[in-house]
Amino acid sequence: MGSFMTVSPMNNSPDGSTSTALATKLNADSLAHFSHTPEKIRIPKYDRTSVTNGIVHIGVGGFHRAHQALYLDNYIEKEMTQSTKSDWGICGVGLLKYDQKMKDALQSQDCLYTLVERSSEQDTARIIGAITRYLFAPDSSQAVIDQLANPHCKIVTLTITEGGYYVIEGTGEFDQNHPTIQHDLQNPDSPIGVYGFLTVALKQRKARGIAPFTILSCDNIQGNGNTARRMLTAFAHLQDPALAQWITERVTFPNSMVDRITPSTTAADIDMVSQQFRIKDSWPVVAEPFLQWVVEDKFCAGRPNWETVGVQMTDDVHPYEMMKIRLLNASHLLVGYLGSLLGYSYTSEAMANDLIQTATERLMDEVSPTLQPLPGIDIAEYKQTLLARFSNPKVRDQLSRLCLNSSDKLPKFLLGSLRDNLAAGRSVEYASFTVAAWFYYLKGKDEQGNSLPIDDPIADMLTEKAQSNGADPTSLLAIEALFGELSQSKPFTTAVKKHLQQLCSLNTQKALTNLLSLAESSHLEHE
Repeated sequence: MGSFMTVSPMNNSPDGSTSTALATKLNADSLAHFSHTPEKIRIPKYDRTSVTNGIVHIGVGGFHRAHQALYLDNYIEKEMTQSTKSDWGICGVGLLKYDQKMKDALQSQDCLYTLVERSSEQDTARIIGAITRYLFAPDSSQAVIDQLANPHCKIVTLTITEGGYYVIEGTGEFDQNHPTIQHDLQNPDSPIGVYGFLTVALKQRKARGIAPFTILSCDNIQGNGNTARRMLTAFAHLQDPALAQWITERVTFPNSMVDRITPSTTAADIDMVSQQFRIKDSWPVVAEPFLQWVVEDKFCAGRPNWETVGVQMTDDVHPYEMMKIRLLNASHLLVGYLGSLLGYSYTSEAMANDLIQTATERLMDEVSPTLQPLPGIDIAEYKQTLLARFSNPKVRDQLSRLCLNSSDKLPKFLLGSLRDNLAAGRSVEYASFTVAAWFYYLKGKDEQGNSLPIDDPIADMLTEKAQSNGADPTSLLAIEALFGELSQSKPFTTAVKKHLQQLCSLNTQKALTNLLSLAESSHLEHE
């Protein structure tokens, strides 16, 4: 495995700040230098020139680099202690114009980057080498198609966010009228979207008699593989029904569950890597120590022996992903809205507020009856682990990240458990409060009157409804693409209206205090 070195003190500048003059630019030529520096850095110990890219990953961001790429780095390193080559390197692909920054960062560093794991006990740095190539589709769509159509490509992995699957919320249907989808249907040989690239590459493989690749979603969507399969085949059917049939018969779409809290990289993180580890890295990634990946073992073209590096292969991912999405991701929404409204910036700051922590615990308790039992998993212990992870002060997870794209996240993370509890006649108090907190957050101001940026695909419509309707949530609840039939549920709509009125008339702190007090009284009455 990689080498570890101890940290030596940095030289201080005359003004008392830490000098970064000794920081070395990260690239392939400097790896040898890092193997001899006194800082505590782990580096790849395999020959990256002997790695073939059997995996193409679409959507290279912080999470992929802290999660799947780390697992592959471990695997390649382990594999190449017994072999002279590996077929499981990663070619990263960026489809969107804003991926230009990632392209510039990775290509300038020979696709190397620093991963720092932070806990209250220590920081550990590691240089990851599993990504050996990066392609920017707006510059060369043909290069991306060629990489996907290459027989060496066995798996395509995706982190394209919840909204990247073009699912119409509320109906679950494919959004064939989306401009990106329409462009790719009309211009099959010059795609711009994920389904356009996948279908043109699969069409070429079919024509050449090359077996298809597996498509492995790593996004926070329950049944993410099933969703990818339904949406891709719907797209392919519109373009080429024969190809859609071939995909249905030949391509596999494993479901997976991924977990690691990975904040967006900040300028402070870049400085920390430079000062503490003397690595000049234009886009490092910071993450918590916790790491989990559960994958359905369904691969049509082979796969790495991931079990050897801690990936849990299973026949049924559903109970694991339900546990993670309904406990971790749903709780993140509540913490994000409440923390932002109360003026905090980071998750750990919000969790230091006893009211927010208690509300988070009670939302988890409300959701728990909807979960399936998992052998070897203690749900109560898992919830306590989540609270500790949320409270890690070294992982400065921005609340704005938790609130990002809420119109995509909330239906997937929260409304499923809410529906299940309604159907069973159980309480939906905390889930309803989370929805009301989102509506209040959409007004765009925290309790101190500071602006809250609403970063959402349908932000204009949401904020207009939130700001023009005061404490009445009716117009927001009527957005069928988000809430579907829930707008007709009296227990749900009544609870949301009650909580939103309290948030508007009292303020976040008092409304939250009332919620917790009423719930506590109700709990005592039932004892």
